[in-house]
Amino acid sequence: MWFWDPLYFIFALPALLLGLYAQAKVQAAYQRWLQAPARWTGLEAARRLLQTAGLYEVRLEGVPSHLTDHYDPTTKTLRLSESVAGVPSVASVAVTAHEVGHALQDAEGYWGLRARAALVPAVNFGSWLGPVLFLVGFVLRSPSLVWAGVLFFAAAAVFALVTLPVELDASRRALRLLEGSGLLGTEAERAGAKEVLWAAALTYVAALAQALSTLAYYAFLAMGMSRSEE
Repeated sequence: MWFWDPLYFIFALPALLLGLYAQAKVQAAYQRWLQAPARWTGLEAARRLLQTAGLYEVRLEGVPSHLTDHYDPTTKTLRLSESVAGVPSVASVAVTAHEVGHALQDAEGYWGLRARAALVPAVNFGSWLGPVLFLVGFVLRSPSLVWAGVLFFAAAAVFALVTLPVELDASRRALRLLEGSGLLGTEAERAGAKEVLWAAALTYVAALAQALSTLAYYAFLAMGMSRSEE
């Protein structure tokens, strides 16, 4: 239905273009500063930053993939990809500092991190049930089912809305950590880390824009059906 609806592209195209731009920007920044050597690998930087922050309970693990670095608050585990953990570069240190920023959020009970974790079950459930309800409602001409599908879609938009401040806050914490730790010794290195972190933050802005544009499209269709059934 919506796969060939030109109206969908009117809603989705601006967010899609923003997403493509954000991905290109983060890849360019990451590759540029991956080539800029630093004194520390991501793994070494993680050990030093965690120790400095007093986060002794956080475990470090490697993951055999590219740019899948993340902090898992359920197990207090910081996972670094091979291209970050073993490479002494400005980009590696920046990415590591961002994940340590999430560990700090967890230790301090940051509201956004808790809210995002609480939303995960609803988002996972709604991501498959929403399309089913919406499609069935459209086939049966049932506005109530269509609107139920829209509500489940809304969970993804709320998740993206909560995720954005969480990621921005982690990047701000990362920059403060890097400024106070001395891991990046020159102004150029610190500027490179900032470029990597804020380019990555743009991808979360794009994700929010995409979630909202999709939700707006489905809500528009639902309102059209409701009017036609009156």
